This record gives sequence, C-alpha cells and structure tokens, in this order.
Amino acid sequence: MVQLLAESERSPSLQYPDYWWYRARSEMLRTVIAPVIGTPERILDVGSADGPSVDWMCDLGTRTAVDLDPAALRPGDVQASALDLPFGDSTFDAVTAFDVIEHCAPESRAVGELARVLRPGGRMFLTVPAYQWAWSEFDSEQGHHRRYTRARLLAALAPHGLVVERATYLFAGTLPLFAAERISRRWRHLDAEEATKPPEVSPLQERILMGLCRLDAKVLGRGDLPFGSSVLAIATKPG
Repeated sequence: MVQLLAESERSPSLQYPDYWWYRARSEMLRTVIAPVIGTPERILDVGSADGPSVDWMCDLGTRTAVDLDPAALRPGDVQASALDLPFGDSTFDAVTAFDVIEHCAPESRAVGELARVLRPGGRMFLTVPAYQWAWSEFDSEQGHHRRYTRARLLAALAPHGLVVERATYLFAGTLPLFAAERISRRWRHLDAEEATKPPEVSPLQERILMGLCRLDAKVLGRGDLPFGSSVLAIATKPG
C-alpha cells in the first residue's frame, strides 16, 4: 500500500510553481539535458511534483509520471514509491528523478529501482540538494534523509553499474545568498508552514536572482560549475 505524504512533506512546487527557483532550474536543466537526451520514446519522471521544471520534456516522447502525492499526478500517471516502481525491467529509454533520492531510505534501493527500469543504453537524469552543512528545518519538514556533494552522488550511483557522463553543481551564482538564508534559519524558530515556504523576494531581488541563474546557465552550456546548492548527474546504463 502506498504511504501518503504529510501536508508538510508536499513539494512546494505544487503551491508555488512560478517561484523564481523553479523557473531558473528549468532553464538550467534544459541547457544541460536537451543536447544529450536525444529522442526517447518512453520517459519515466519519478517525483513528478517537480514537473514544472521539465514540462518541456513532454514533447520528446511518451512521459509517465510517478509520485507519492496524488496532487502531483495527471490522468494516466501512477501513484507509487521510488522504492518500488511498478514497471518491468528495462522499460524506459530515459528516467528522471529531480530532487527525489534524498527522500528515500534506503538510498541504494531507490537508485537500484531507477536503474532497473532503465533500458540498456538509456540515460538517467538526477538532481539532489547540495551540502550537509546547509541542513535546516526545510529538509526535516520535507522528509529529506541527506544532502549531497558531487562526490557523494557519484558514490550513490557507482554500485549500480551506471556510467556517469556528467556531474555538475547548479545555482553557483546564488550560493552566497542561499548560505546566508540557511544560516538565518538556524537563528529563528520556524513552524512547519514557515519552514517549507520559499523565502519571499521582492521583484528587484527576483530579477537579480534570475540574472545570476542565467549566467549559470550560460556557463553550463560550456562546462560544469564547481559549486552550487544543487547537484545534477547524467548517467548511462551500459548496453
């Protein structure tokens, strides 16, 4: 039986789909993923609550979304856990899991399931939140088990025979502001609603943040970022 999420564990993207962070991430993901994803016939999107970040992928092939939260699902999608995907081996040409495996324990079971349903030669696309030092009430309320470094994410993929093509940080330009916000949270006592609500920004602040993220996207079009508040990995399942 699928376990339903607590209200506080629901992805903020369902309530704030137009928040600057989701729009910026969509641009970064498209910059990195679009040149390499090709034309997959079947795409599995695990953790589709963050679907606004990859809606552009719907034009590439038949997309099946999976999420624990029924509010994140559309007709034809599947309510299920990443720890027990209801699909046969080697079913999908591409598998995405954006900010998913940090919610999963054991981690190896989740990554193993993602690898199992990916066909040989197919690609997996993952993002995770970065840096354990950035842990805050947000992580606790969202049901996170861990945060990552680039090396930590590669170590999670290694036991499953996946060949990593690229691994980079995201949100380098906004990292100082992110760090300041996380430090600020430690000095305040936030209730569950406050802890999971994205920080409010003024129109001017949003323009500055989006500008910094567009610079990140330009860099990502040419190479990797050495630091940032998220980590992205692209891996292939050997044929």
